[in-house]
Amino acid sequence: MELHIQSETSRLREVVLGMPYSCGPTPTLEQTYDSKSYESVKNGVYPAEEDIVREMSAFETIMLKYDVKVYRPRLVQNCNQVFSRDVGFVIDDKIIVSNIIPDRQDEIDAYEDIYRQIHYKQIYNLPEAVHVEGGDVVLYKDFIFLGQYDFPDYRDVKTARTNRLAVDYLKMIFPSRTIVPLNLLKSDTDPYQGILHLDCTFMPVGDGKAILYKRGFMNPRDADHLIDIFGGPDNVFEVTTEEMYYMNTNVFSIAPDVVVTEEHFTRLNKHLREKWGMTVETVPYREISKMGGLLRCSTLPLRRD
Repeated sequence: MELHIQSETSRLREVVLGMPYSCGPTPTLEQTYDSKSYESVKNGVYPAEEDIVREMSAFETIMLKYDVKVYRPRLVQNCNQVFSRDVGFVIDDKIIVSNIIPDRQDEIDAYEDIYRQIHYKQIYNLPEAVHVEGGDVVLYKDFIFLGQYDFPDYRDVKTARTNRLAVDYLKMIFPSRTIVPLNLLKSDTDPYQGILHLDCTFMPVGDGKAILYKRGFMNPRDADHLIDIFGGPDNVFEVTTEEMYYMNTNVFSIAPDVVVTEEHFTRLNKHLREKWGMTVETVPYREISKMGGLLRCSTLPLRRD
């Protein structure tokens, strides 16, 4: 298998899409590991499997429409396998296997058949002390933007998934890339106050454009720095707190001019179409969003042009 990922928006050719079946019972509050799931369980609105299947099937249909080859992980009974971005990520010709939280180790094992198709020298298993999940890794030109939580209470915060050691490790593997660490606001119980992954507050789209929730960063200057990198406010669509809650930044690009978004993202979808001239493919994904992730979270791209 050829691995090649250098950006978030180049033409997609091959991708792993998560598995919607046999997600297991609704977790208890204590078993949730993100604020959106916590809220969904608390309010009794955690999604049913039939709705997860319906929404992921609609997403797969869009990718097949654009001749994207779609892989799926092996089915693990009673295991939530929707969010394949957490399990690993590809940069250039290397795949990094994430150190995800111990409760989700079965998800890693389900990718064995895919990893067998990749040369072993291209697979990087992280040292135990290095924590990083794919949702915190965003590519743009020669940048690797890395969402992190670099504070003493890291181990006590469930939604802290990427640590400072990940910055050093990625610098070692990708010396020609510029690593930009960005500390994210965290909350284990309030999805209006915390950011699970970087792609829940920032995402490049199109050609030199980006979607951004400025208040998702511990340091406001980080958001200003991102706006500068993308050439100023005209190239950045800023989402509101309410839009962040519904994960408007967590879109998925099939090509520079084609992006998949959630059908309820009215203001964003209009802007992408009318202001930036993009083809916007919409799918229903609101039920899956109740588990703490959206479209980008459900994918592990393997090859783009």
